[in-house]
Amino acid sequence: MLSEILAHTPAPVFDPNLLVGYESSDDAAVYRLNDQQALVATTDFFLPIVDDPFDFGRVAATNALSDVYAMGAKPFMALAICGMPIGKLSADVIGRILAGGQSVCVAAGVPLAGGHSIDAAEPIYGLVALGLVHPDRVKRNDRARAGDVLVLGKGLGVGIMSAALKKGELREKAYQQMIDSATQLNTPGVILADMADVHALTDVTGFGLLGHLLEIARGSGVAAELDLAAIPILSAARHLAQAGYVTGASARNWASYGAQVVLEGAADWQRNLLTDPQTSGGLLVACAPQAAERVLATFREAGFAQAAVIGRLGDGTASVRVR
Repeated sequence: MLSEILAHTPAPVFDPNLLVGYESSDDAAVYRLNDQQALVATTDFFLPIVDDPFDFGRVAATNALSDVYAMGAKPFMALAICGMPIGKLSADVIGRILAGGQSVCVAAGVPLAGGHSIDAAEPIYGLVALGLVHPDRVKRNDRARAGDVLVLGKGLGVGIMSAALKKGELREKAYQQMIDSATQLNTPGVILADMADVHALTDVTGFGLLGHLLEIARGSGVAAELDLAAIPILSAARHLAQAGYVTGASARNWASYGAQVVLEGAADWQRNLLTDPQTSGGLLVACAPQAAERVLATFREAGFAQAAVIGRLGDGTASVRVR
């Protein structure tokens, strides 16, 4: 869809310092400032996926900052994007949303330096997030190599849990598990930037694990193979998926890229998890096999207990085979 829309827009201005634009559907734009610094810039915002305003702000802010970490950069400043239905939401509720976003910026060591607000029909909140990285250490999503192994930092299932929440059928313990995952900052990205054997990096968000892995495969000219049993899943999400909970976006994801995926022996609920849109999902890493243990250690030292090697890349046409 994006490529069709962009086909009707003027060609972008060429600038040799623009290291990453929209050509590879990467997580953020990257602009070289000098030999030692590149600016990473991104923006992300969405409608509430939870009822609690403070949690909504936290999740939205964590999700926006994730795209900076996914480029291997350290965020240094953020601006708020705020659209609220004035007269429908109280000042207290709106303040709680903003406070939730601010709390995440404080945790990340990032000043929330301002932003923009409008009167909107539905509440939307997010951030413009800015980061810095050495130009030679930018981690793109299209530099993976045949022979690389794949590491996923977080368990899947936030979308399915959100679907259950909307139906009033997500228990308190499961809700907390969803929030804990969606507000865990992907800080390992900064450390991964210094690892030469980490070849490609992205985060798993709206297109699900399969969709974002296909972006890596297409951009890098490789084929991917996943070990279904090795893929981490949030425990509450597993039970909900088996019970039939699913998002509409999951079906749309599968319709858009399912022709490039071979599922061997996967049940429908497992396919729904693989296509489940993640809000503030985990980092997906393509690295040389000898670096896998170091990558896993980086995740675990930062509190990502479910991080796991989930597959590998090989020669072939861009595709994913799930065994």
